[in-house]
Amino acid sequence: MDVEPQWFVYVLLSSGGSRERARRSYVGISLDPARRLLQHNGELPGGAKSTRGGRPWRIGRVLGPYSGRGQAQQLEASLKKLSGEGRRLAWEPPSDLEDESPAG
Repeated sequence: MDVEPQWFVYVLLSSGGSRERARRSYVGISLDPARRLLQHNGELPGGAKSTRGGRPWRIGRVLGPYSGRGQAQQLEASLKKLSGEGRRLAWEPPSDLEDESPAG
């Protein structure tokens, strides 16, 4: 029996030096947000080119898990449409894409 991968949407915030860099944000999806943070910060190979200038990055928020990549990509796309400030303020996913939490 195969286990479905668990996808996460993450928002990175720049901890870089200048005031302008401190306002930068980046939204992505991953099966392992902690590993992706290391990649974006250049500690492991594979980070996005667009995050090289804002290093160091920190995780601002992780949403999920989502059972499907498509669902995570929908939320990622909706967050990417927002401005950097909006990304930091929009932590709650749209009601039709709420976190899939195991029933407790």
